[in-house]
Parts: sequence; structure tokens; C-alpha cells
Amino acid sequence: MSLSFYMDENVHGAITTGLRLRGVDIITVQEDGFSGMADDLVLKRATELGRIVFSQDRDLLVEAKLCQRQGISFLGVVYGHQLLVQIGDCVRDLELIAKLGKPREFANRVQFLPL
Repeated sequence: MSLSFYMDENVHGAITTGLRLRGVDIITVQEDGFSGMADDLVLKRATELGRIVFSQDRDLLVEAKLCQRQGISFLGVVYGHQLLVQIGDCVRDLELIAKLGKPREFANRVQFLPL
């Protein structure tokens, strides 16, 4: 079973394209009609869809931390800082997570890239 991602709206399109070329199941916020939505709604929507959020937005980290403190469940967040992780590294690491990761390893957690 592979993991699926919900791409936050600030994610570089080349990351989404690269993952799709590698067979990773991706839905973007834009495709889902959630552009411009607050981070708490993005995290909630990803959980409803059974997907881990990938973001390059620090604000989503704040929302994930708030959920952790309040005991609100989410399927996980993977974060890659735009200036610290190259596009190719994001694609490689996210593919590894999708194909080898287990849902329990990411539930209610934040994973930082690079791995």
C-alpha cells in the first residue's frame, strides 16, 4: 500500500510533476478547489481524503503543531523548506515516503525534508 499526498498550494509544480511521473498519487489544493483556504481547512481536507499534506509553507507547521497540542488527528505533514531542499531532493524523498512509508509512521506528525 502506498501513501498519497495532498499538495499545498505553494508547492513548486515541478515537484508535483516529478512525483506523478514516478507513479505517486497526488492531488493538489488547486485541483481540489481549495486554493486560498486557511491552513486548518487544508489539513482537515487532506485528512478527509486520506492523504498526507506536503507543504513548503511554514504557516502549515504552526497549524500542525496546534492540532498536536489540541489532540486533533491528522494523517501527517511533510515539510520541505523552499530554500533548503532542492526540487530533485523533494521528489526523491517524497517518492520514498509514498512507496515505503506506513500510515502509522506519519499520523499526527511532521516529517522534515531532506530525509
